[in-house]
Amino acid sequence: MGASISSGLVLLVVIGLVAVVAVLWGIGVFNRLQRLRIRTQGAWSDIDVQLKRRHDLIPNLVETVKGYATHEKETLEGVMTARNAAMTAHGPVDSGAAEGMLTAALGRLFAVAEAYPDLKANQNFLQLQQELGQTEDAIGFSRQNYNRTVGEYNEQIAVFPASIVAGMFAFTAGDFFEVAEPAAREAPKVSF
Repeated sequence: MGASISSGLVLLVVIGLVAVVAVLWGIGVFNRLQRLRIRTQGAWSDIDVQLKRRHDLIPNLVETVKGYATHEKETLEGVMTARNAAMTAHGPVDSGAAEGMLTAALGRLFAVAEAYPDLKANQNFLQLQQELGQTEDAIGFSRQNYNRTVGEYNEQIAVFPASIVAGMFAFTAGDFFEVAEPAAREAPKVSF
């Protein structure tokens, strides 16, 4: 009888240790997923800041072009319409599509500017082009960082055994920030 009590006690201790290890492992996985989710949100915030800067530059650029290319009203309105759509987009998927449309509209604007030599020599226009180019570079860097972070997060959610914890706590995969239109995958040319 004494042997069965001690073997029962050993079994309870082993079960208890396994339960403690499982709980500690679950806490570790949960915390890793939370850190990745927070990093993903921070990376999206970096993109959002750069997109806001881009959106703020566009009205000045349109006004400068308007002074030289008054009969290009349709192109100028198209840029502002695309800008407004991009400003109201939410999340990576919608923002990617809207930013693709804005990039295409900016490309048309810069194509129009080619026909106006005085505009191309305007210091304000040149400065806005330079600022927009720097912003486009920052957006590209931020997009790379965000997509890399989302990839790490999505990988952790998908792989076993972390997928068990992710499912238990409703962790969902993040969306990548991608340009929707193939023609808009390139940044607009901002130098002449």
